[in-house]
Amino acid sequence: MKEKQQILQLLGLAARARMLISGEELVVKEIRNKAKLVIISSDASDNTMKKIQDKCKSYNVELHVFGDRSDLGHATGKEARVVLAITDGGFAKKLSGLLNEFNRG
Repeated sequence: MKEKQQILQLLGLAARARMLISGEELVVKEIRNKAKLVIISSDASDNTMKKIQDKCKSYNVELHVFGDRSDLGHATGKEARVVLAITDGGFAKKLSGLLNEFNRG
């Protein structure tokens, strides 16, 4: 539970620092350019899930499934969000460590 809170706080920080992109179309564009890490909600549609997984795989971008759309939206200070891209290496590295820890637990 502690990791989940840390991840959500870090997402909020990344959003305020403008190092986070949200929304399916913008994230897909960002994966092609400079996304370092992508987070998709567990309740994303199968179509969206496949699209994002395929893009991340072909552009070699790390992908994590985490939380649901309301968690991600709340953390970033917006309404429900299904997919987020982190554009900063530092945030991506820290989030990656926390997400791996969270998924192990």
